[in-house]
Amino acid sequence: MLKIYHAAMTRSLRVIWLCEELELALEVEPISFHPDFRYSKDWLARNPVGKVPVLEDGNFSMFESGAMMQYILDRYGEGRLQPTLGSTLHAEFLQWSWFAEATFCRPLGEIVNHRRNFDPPFENVMAEMVGRAEQCVKAIETSLNERNYILGEFSAADIMLGYSFILAESFTDILEGDYPNVQNYWQRLKARPAAYVLAHNYHA
Repeated sequence: MLKIYHAAMTRSLRVIWLCEELELALEVEPISFHPDFRYSKDWLARNPVGKVPVLEDGNFSMFESGAMMQYILDRYGEGRLQPTLGSTLHAEFLQWSWFAEATFCRPLGEIVNHRRNFDPPFENVMAEMVGRAEQCVKAIETSLNERNYILGEFSAADIMLGYSFILAESFTDILEGDYPNVQNYWQRLKARPAAYVLAHNYHA
């Protein structure tokens, strides 16, 4: 059985959401996000940079949530939630999946970390990160024209983006701007049964 080591509001939410969508059995092991735990010898043996999550599949263990998503899709997805490998739609799937992590999630993560480590936060840093995140929202707004989901049909790329939206909604007000496509999209994602399970069991 798949097992995910989970801490609230971390990228483990992506993996839990994906497994819910695919109806895959998943053991969720709650762990502490405190540095004393994350930089302990035992945890560093699982994740050498002291981050969360870690996924186990029998004797196999891996870190990096985006890679976990792709592993689960390829090994257990049976063609679901990703387009056909080698197609241009699959290239777009990869584009938005990596955009969600490398481009959108990065400034949002900086906002979270800055608020955690600095009281009060440096306003110029926060403004820069909010501006970068909002530029991502604008890009998504344009791409959602005449689409219910980022590729048209729901895919794991929407789950990747969905985690970024969780952070954006929890730590900024950028989703409250004039972005009707984004707002409808986010409500559509939150209305999915798997997202409901996520929000009511693992989000806080």
